[in-house]
Amino acid sequence: MNAKRVLLCLFLVVVLGAGLSAWYFHHLVHSPQSLESRQEIVRITPGQSFKSIAFQLESMGLIDNATVMYYWGWLQGKATKVQAGHFQVDAQWSIQKMLEHLSTGREQLLRLRIPEGAAWWDVARILEKRELATFEEFEKVVKDKDFLKDMGIYASSVEGFLYPETYYISPSRDVGAEKLARIMINQFWESTSDLWEDMTFDQIYDMVNMASLIEKETGVAPERRKISGVFHNRLKSNMLLQCDPTIIYGLGEDFEGRLRRRHLDDRDNPYNTYQHRGFPPTPICSPGKASIVAALNPDEHGYYYFVSRNDGTHHFSKTLQEHNRAVYRYQIMVR
Repeated sequence: MNAKRVLLCLFLVVVLGAGLSAWYFHHLVHSPQSLESRQEIVRITPGQSFKSIAFQLESMGLIDNATVMYYWGWLQGKATKVQAGHFQVDAQWSIQKMLEHLSTGREQLLRLRIPEGAAWWDVARILEKRELATFEEFEKVVKDKDFLKDMGIYASSVEGFLYPETYYISPSRDVGAEKLARIMINQFWESTSDLWEDMTFDQIYDMVNMASLIEKETGVAPERRKISGVFHNRLKSNMLLQCDPTIIYGLGEDFEGRLRRRHLDDRDNPYNTYQHRGFPPTPICSPGKASIVAALNPDEHGYYYFVSRNDGTHHFSKTLQEHNRAVYRYQIMVR
């Protein structure tokens, strides 16, 4: 009789223990993992194991116990259903909700911003930082003659046509350097199609080139057409454009210093518009639409010179004598 009672007690203890364990396990997977909301983007790579995903979430502070998630995922039959991609999750979610979202939720599109005034190598660095393409892969694409011809660009590189915009892309769909470049160029043609009526590519290229100079010279909207007028006036008068940003572009992507007299005198720099007449060989950045519109619609005035006031705006002059006085006032005296 005593033995039966002992066995019954043991059985009850086991059942009670199992019940408590089940309750505790259920509590762990259905309770919020944090008292405060904190959203994060989780990147899951193709072929990544469910175990490494669980420990990745733990290392990011999004769940408390990777082991619990690992076993619960297999018990629920969801361990093999987690998708590759970028997903937005919240630290306040339970393990159950986290698991359901990763296995059935919608992938978070990656926000990719290409700023106005970016050179092709700036774009390449952005893509490399976001792990969308390597710098070398993108460089190869932007100079590929067959690719350029296919995109309607009859030039030595894609410079000027990587349209500055905020793009939303699915990074898990094997986008790659060429597809990304194609997206940006297509956006250029789509966004500017209303501007090129009856213009040849050479005419378009000159205006994109002009717009790139305007883009680098000013960020002040009311000045764009005024600066465009200066460049148009100088070209009509067969004057040198004398645009500092073109020299900097010609010095290469690593230039971070200050222009010196030797830079202004360097005839070996094909982008030196103090030494070579007309436009530089290529645009020097990707201009925004506002700068392109300004290039096509310059203000009509008698200005041939401008100099920075060091506050984002410029002083405009009609004569070299007036310009020299402005340079002395706003540049030399400040130094």
